[in-house]
Amino acid sequence: MAAQSTLRLSPAHRFSSLFDHYYERLWERLSRLERRSPLSRRTTQLLATLALSLTIIAASYGGYNFYRRRKTEHDQGRRLVRRNSGLRGKDGERTIFVPYKSSTAKVTIRPTKQSTFDAHRRLFLRPPKQTGMESGVPPTNIKPGLNMAFLHQFGALMNIMIPRWSSKETGLLTTHAIFLLLRTYLSLVVARIDGEIVRDLVGGKGKAFLLGLAKWLSIGAVSSYTNSMIKFLQSKISIAFRTRLTRYIHDLYLSPQLAYYKLHNLDGGAGQGADQFITQDLTLFCDSAAALYSSLGKPLVDLVTFNFQLYKSLGPLALSGLLINYFATATLLRKLSPPFGKMKAAEGRKEGDFRALHARLIANAEEVAFYAGGPTEHILLDQGFKELRKWMEGIYKIKVGYNMLEDFVLKYSWSAFGYLVTSLPVFLPALGGLSEEDKRTPRASASGRSSYEESSADVEHLGRDPEQSYSASERSGGRMKQFITNKRLMLSLADAGGRMMYSLKDLAELAGYTSRVYTLISTLHRVQSHAYPPTRGAYPELYSMTDVQGTLQKGFDGVRLENVPVVAPSLYPLGGEELIDNLSFIVGPGDHLLITGPNGAGKSAVSRIIAGLWPTYRGLTSRPRQIGQDGIMFLPQRPYLSPGTLRDQVIYPHTELDMRESASSGRHTTDADLETILS
Repeated sequence: MAAQSTLRLSPAHRFSSLFDHYYERLWERLSRLERRSPLSRRTTQLLATLALSLTIIAASYGGYNFYRRRKTEHDQGRRLVRRNSGLRGKDGERTIFVPYKSSTAKVTIRPTKQSTFDAHRRLFLRPPKQTGMESGVPPTNIKPGLNMAFLHQFGALMNIMIPRWSSKETGLLTTHAIFLLLRTYLSLVVARIDGEIVRDLVGGKGKAFLLGLAKWLSIGAVSSYTNSMIKFLQSKISIAFRTRLTRYIHDLYLSPQLAYYKLHNLDGGAGQGADQFITQDLTLFCDSAAALYSSLGKPLVDLVTFNFQLYKSLGPLALSGLLINYFATATLLRKLSPPFGKMKAAEGRKEGDFRALHARLIANAEEVAFYAGGPTEHILLDQGFKELRKWMEGIYKIKVGYNMLEDFVLKYSWSAFGYLVTSLPVFLPALGGLSEEDKRTPRASASGRSSYEESSADVEHLGRDPEQSYSASERSGGRMKQFITNKRLMLSLADAGGRMMYSLKDLAELAGYTSRVYTLISTLHRVQSHAYPPTRGAYPELYSMTDVQGTLQKGFDGVRLENVPVVAPSLYPLGGEELIDNLSFIVGPGDHLLITGPNGAGKSAVSRIIAGLWPTYRGLTSRPRQIGQDGIMFLPQRPYLSPGTLRDQVIYPHTELDMRESASSGRHTTDADLETILS
């Protein structure tokens, strides 16, 4: 006979078992009662009261558990609100707690998998031939604009921003689309109510007029909420896109392949620095990409919907005129539009150059101060800002003429054309279509006169025939309603068409931002995978990034160089400068080696080659796999202070989380050990 378990159930398990027991008894009782006879009113009330009580108890207990769990996370977050602390989960994910309002918020950061980088590498390093980007990084002869290169670049970035159909971004885009369609439907409702209000006002129907105002206010409240949600969801989409891209770029930029060093010192594809790309260009791209969904998709839906409604009201002639007007306007603005994409890309580069001047001064402030080079740096900064200012002024001058043309075409010429189209049912009823009121009136279809002539004739006979007077008034109110409705639809249609035309300029600017972000990511992929193809039809320069034939071996018990030339590399695709022809030596555990020589002889270059900062162009470089206590340790020439506490300074590059994990594994790295080291 098995021994009885002495384990006690937790309160949650006891409550769950008790709830299941009574629920089964209640369900069994209900089944028997249903088989016997219909429940009486008193029995139904008792059962409803019991069900309500159980629901309240279960909800209260669930709320209590949720509160306890949130309180535990809050207390844990207050202890872990630091820059380099947190909780490590499975697959390398990390949970950190950041300050949020008066409390803390839990953020889970999941690293990008290497398989994802491998799958995306073909998008950034092997684009289709139709794009004209053979090496992946957009060349200078490819101008940012609405072309095949832009479509490929934007599609590649969308693979990062929306990784799968079940992602959070897909839900946001779907919800955004629902609200955009709701806004289009509300525009149709507002147009109809507007016509009814004017009809009732002209006809003197007070009760119907007040009812129309009530409908107007109700629809206005719903429309206000819809517009606010559209802007809110657009901001959420922009933040979601930026989060995806920023984490993706950070995983590439701070990879073990030292891309953060090689990007600026070996490749040079990102210009002066990646900070301008990550902080400003990425933000502008995400804002434009999130706005594209509403600035291009919403007007397109509005154009189709409103054109269909106007076709029913005004006939095929008006629709043909509207379509001709759209294509003529789009062609005119397309031909006269300046290259906004190219100008935005150049503006981003000049902003980055000016920012790099300030960053260089901050990084070398002590050296500049020793040399008293403040006036010279002042001149350099003024020159950099002057170039940026001249470029911005040139862009503004170009935009003046284009904005004048755009405003005149989209606002005034389209409005005049709209009035012309809405007048067709009045002056040309045979070509302009019939309203619903006119279709129900026999005179409107039998008479050969225009609606305006019929109205004049009806007004002359108002006093002669009361029945005819009522019919004329009804037709006049119907025409007034139809005109106001068509006018409202034309205004909405003009607004949608204007936003479509404006979106052409937004697309050109988006192409510039896309080119900048795509350039950064493709350059990072090139650095990480060392994908430097030789120039077609030419041999690579000696000791360039395409001429790396050596090997860096990690896992050797010591340091070894075999026939390694010490070369100071240049930016790709230029060749480097050889400092030492062939260098060979071996340093085992416990051995010492001192390298002496004048400045520029290559002493520090040897350390850079061993650390992997500089490539091994020829020969073999071997070193231990681990960096730190159990391997090899490199000390830079200049001290570096990381942001954080004194503990963070001592254990850098490890974090407090790494220190706690090492202590739990038996390596005994605790605060007491650090105090012993510092004492």
